[in-house]
Amino acid sequence: MELAGKRIGFALTGSFCTYEAVLPVVKTMAAEGAELTPILSYNAANLDTRFAKAADIKSFLVKATGKNIIDSLNDAEPVGPQKLFDLLIIAPCTGNTLAKLALGITDTPVLLAAKAQLRNAAPLLIAVSTNDALAANAKNLGLLLSTRHIYFVPYRQDDSANKCTSVVADMSLIGSAAKLALEGRQIQPVMLNPG
Repeated sequence: MELAGKRIGFALTGSFCTYEAVLPVVKTMAAEGAELTPILSYNAANLDTRFAKAADIKSFLVKATGKNIIDSLNDAEPVGPQKLFDLLIIAPCTGNTLAKLALGITDTPVLLAAKAQLRNAAPLLIAVSTNDALAANAKNLGLLLSTRHIYFVPYRQDDSANKCTSVVADMSLIGSAAKLALEGRQIQPVMLNPG
């Protein structure tokens, strides 16, 4: 399945160190004809970090997608009733977002959009990026791995010697994983060899 013409919500949360790998994927998918709508968590929408300024990220997303950003609960509310997306991608998905999603907490635009997507029995693709995926968040990762309509971008331990519980998705595989998620299939393997 190709992404051209597919309505895709592309949500970013606060794993700012991965934006350098994620933002080119947004640009590529948009260039391939996917109809992308950017969605930002509150932290992604408002925090300036050593990796990027929030205003610069917003400007890039609007320019790359040609769409306004969903960055409030009010803006995210129509996702479910209007069935806005064929696919919702959360990339990067922080441990905080992962945990809240597993527990049904919907207190950010990204989480409300994800809840709506699952309510519609539509695919949700997660590109995890968290230092505690193999520790406090392991149970949440396991729960979501076994949840219907949730798919994962393949991930690996990013620094097993120094951060043995940290996991990051291979962001270059988002497009391939998205195509399969739209078909109701999980890209394999889910767990990659350490980088």
